[in-house]
Amino acid sequence: MPTPRRAATEAEIAAMASGIRLRIIRLTYSEALTNKELAERLDRDPATTLHHVRKLVDTGFLEALPSRRGTRGAKEIPYRSTGLSWHLDSRDRGIDQAIFEAYLAEIADVGFDEVQQTRLVVQVPDEQVTEFETRLMELVDDFMSRPVDPDAKRTAIYLSKYPSR
Repeated sequence: MPTPRRAATEAEIAAMASGIRLRIIRLTYSEALTNKELAERLDRDPATTLHHVRKLVDTGFLEALPSRRGTRGAKEIPYRSTGLSWHLDSRDRGIDQAIFEAYLAEIADVGFDEVQQTRLVVQVPDEQVTEFETRLMELVDDFMSRPVDPDAKRTAIYLSKYPSR
């Protein structure tokens, strides 16, 4: 059975309704990163990135870890994802476009040579659609619940279900 999810609050929805914030959540899932490191990876201005980081901290999507000294001795604060986004049911709540924007930006970063794609149409009777969705989420939940191997290559998945005409 998929992990039970709770409805996202309006503040959580607003925080997730940004492709850049969704990318920050993903980047910090298995590795704590400072604002400077996030800005570099996202090719963004550090001040703009800090605005997004603060919004994610305020809504519980990121946690600030103990500060550390950077290479030049400056105080740095690393941030890590709390995993909150995985425990929210945010379907039909205004973040669909942000998810798609994050996906497109990540694909642009790695290039199409690194993307393995497929398209298919399945014909699932109405009474079996819930089972189909549940089984897909069970598979994803199984892999999400496994311990993070810091040496493993990160793999991202974008899954979209829509009516085929």
